[in-house]
Amino acid sequence: MTNTKTYEKITTTKLTYSGVLIALSFIGAMIKYPGTTIALDSMPGFFASIFLGPVYGAVVAGLGHLLTAMTSGFPLSLPMHLEVMALMAFTAFVFGKVYIKGFKILSNVVAIILNGPISAFIAGILASILALPFSGMALFMAIVIPLTLASMLNIIAASTLFEIIKKKER
Repeated sequence: MTNTKTYEKITTTKLTYSGVLIALSFIGAMIKYPGTTIALDSMPGFFASIFLGPVYGAVVAGLGHLLTAMTSGFPLSLPMHLEVMALMAFTAFVFGKVYIKGFKILSNVVAIILNGPISAFIAGILASILALPFSGMALFMAIVIPLTLASMLNIIAASTLFEIIKKKER
């Protein structure tokens, strides 16, 4: 007999919700932080992590970033945006895992740090490795504040929406 706690069961309902949340990510991808390509695309991914499960959230968040990159014309190159997509997916997964274990505030703080300063730092390093003209410390300094602020907005909105829905179900 298989232990159902070791994997997330795929259901038609979860796939349908995922599709709707990916569509909402596309809408969020159109709402960009002024002067940057940073957008409000990740809230549906963070929400999916706690509503549907961390794996679903990772997929929605990763695709949400890819949609933002596509609507911006992949300004930092496709390899760079694939790396950011992986970081988004990882952050959403960790957020969901920690939140579901009952550490709600900690999950928000960890996700904001992962999606803000740590992702900005890794992006700066990768951009340098890829020899992009805008990279290293310059890229980090340019994106760390708007990325952290957008992360805060997306993550807090996702957890607040989840708690509101959860209270309505009672």
